[in-house]
Amino acid sequence: MSDLELAYTPAAEVARMIRDREVSPVEVVNNALERIDEVNPVLNCFCFTYPEEALEKARVAERAVSAGGDLGALHGVPVAIKDFTPTKGKTTTLGSRLYRDWVPDWDPVIVRRLEAAGAIMLGKTTTPEFAHSSFTESPLWGVTRNPWNRERTPGGSSGGSAGAVATGCVALAEGTDMGGSVRIPAALSGIVGLKPSLGRIPMDIVKTVYDSISHFGPLARTVEDAALFLDVVQGPDNRDIQSLPRCDIPRPLSGDVANLRLALSIDLGFYAVDPEVEANTRAAAGALVGAGATLEEIDLGWRRQINDAWYAYWGVFLAACFGDHFEAQRAEMDDEVVRLIEAGLAMDAVAFKKLEFVRTEHWLKLAAVLDDFDALLCPTMALPAPEIGGADSLYEGEDEEGRYHGLDMTCGFNFTAQCPAFSVPSGFTAAGLPTGLQIVGRRFDDPGVLNIGAALQKARPWTARRPEI
Repeated sequence: MSDLELAYTPAAEVARMIRDREVSPVEVVNNALERIDEVNPVLNCFCFTYPEEALEKARVAERAVSAGGDLGALHGVPVAIKDFTPTKGKTTTLGSRLYRDWVPDWDPVIVRRLEAAGAIMLGKTTTPEFAHSSFTESPLWGVTRNPWNRERTPGGSSGGSAGAVATGCVALAEGTDMGGSVRIPAALSGIVGLKPSLGRIPMDIVKTVYDSISHFGPLARTVEDAALFLDVVQGPDNRDIQSLPRCDIPRPLSGDVANLRLALSIDLGFYAVDPEVEANTRAAAGALVGAGATLEEIDLGWRRQINDAWYAYWGVFLAACFGDHFEAQRAEMDDEVVRLIEAGLAMDAVAFKKLEFVRTEHWLKLAAVLDDFDALLCPTMALPAPEIGGADSLYEGEDEEGRYHGLDMTCGFNFTAQCPAFSVPSGFTAAGLPTGLQIVGRRFDDPGVLNIGAALQKARPWTARRPEI
């Protein structure tokens, strides 16, 4: 059996222990592989693992420690990479039968930077086909389950990464976020997940460098580990023309929110929000007030039109990236992917351009809030984790009062804002399901949202509670 205390030790602490020779990289990697063997048959977090290669890299890392040279910030620390992200020489399926045999011959910037910092990739984590869904259920790899309740989804599309982190298989995992795919599984799995500012981490795995919704981001159990991951992989690279200069991320984060002005919106103007999600959101916001921040509840004034516009954009994105052989391949594809691609193929260019009008209208409303406040707080998800076997299309209705019964409250912040958005645990429901608070910061203020998350972690610690698996 794995050593659970070591398995749940934060990445920053594991790196320190390795540097100080309190534990060896081989011991850390062996323990993580044992933990994967315990968890994966139950939750289906990993579609590939590389035990022999990982152990060989751990032995090399151990020799480097013995030699006494300079060590990277993640030297010897196990990590996981999402199966949507190419990895050189390793099958990357994108969760799809269509890519079951694809072996990329290159690594993206994020993978190269993690490796340069000394991280050791243990495996690739499950994702729905083409990372399209809030449910991590793939035609190729099957259903991935929530670590807190195996009949529930861990969220998507980085659900495998979230489950791996929540259960101590790894302390850090990479995810991609085009509409919430880091923040959704973070919230539903009881961990933290960051969508950084657009371009903070170079995005070089989609077919265009001009896309404006796609982000890489970390999934972690602690805010400090998310900050460490971001610090390691941030910075400009010409593979992404929109990539940003490095920002200064204080480490450790102070968690000082005294004198910060925070806005709170429970519903973003149109969502029907589960009562327990609302209660936990208010409690988390109240804890930040207790830590010295001031809070004002505001009416953001958004409409469900922002979600509809994002779905239209997402359909065009999928159609452009994966629709070349659509008619010949549709029988092998997820039904929801087929529906989205069909909608994308049917959209004309003028209608597509007009989506920018919706984006602009909603951005200006958010911008007005961020002019007056340091950050906006809201739920990450409108509901706790739903049962497996669902689909995003089941969460598009309105009630008699015109309230939108959606699942995630994330895609609007991909579609309107280049701002960072951070999901941190806000509490648990009576049924033991985690909920998340979303912290949306000003443009380029990644350190700010991390610091607010650190304040909440200090005020309402969550890392001691672990799923029973």
